[in-house]
Amino acid sequence: MKKFIVAICTMILLSTASFAQTRKRQTTKHPATSTKTTTSTAAAAAAVRTEGANRVATQIKNLSRFLYLVGGVVKGIEAIDAQSKDGETSPTNEKNKAQLRSSFTDFRVGLDSLEVYFRTTPELQPYYTRLVGSASGAASAEQQALSGQFNQACNNLLAVLGRLTDVLVAMP
Repeated sequence: MKKFIVAICTMILLSTASFAQTRKRQTTKHPATSTKTTTSTAAAAAAVRTEGANRVATQIKNLSRFLYLVGGVVKGIEAIDAQSKDGETSPTNEKNKAQLRSSFTDFRVGLDSLEVYFRTTPELQPYYTRLVGSASGAASAEQQALSGQFNQACNNLLAVLGRLTDVLVAMP
């Protein structure tokens, strides 16, 4: 009987020891999964910011190119208007003015869509406050161009260009 009790005690001790060893080996993988999720979320946010920065850069490039070229066009339009002594306008000159006005409208539309994109994209909303007003500046330029005040319209677009560069500088 003594041997029987010793055998049972030995079995209990051995099973407890093996149970303790298996418990020590268990690991959880939950922190690694959440780190991957955080990393992928951060990468997605960075990609959205990069896309936003690319859109701002595209507008900057287009506005810069336009403002560089428009000075000569405006001078040519004004020179043709000054040459017409009888007040009669040249059909070619009117066509040039219409194309120029259309360009101002295109910039307003593009900046409107850029503002909407920044306002409706959560990752870009912190930069929206710097961007807001660009479309209204382009709308003012458009109105001035429609009334024939091309130089003032270009000055408004220069202010818009400055605002866009401020947005780009603020973005990481």
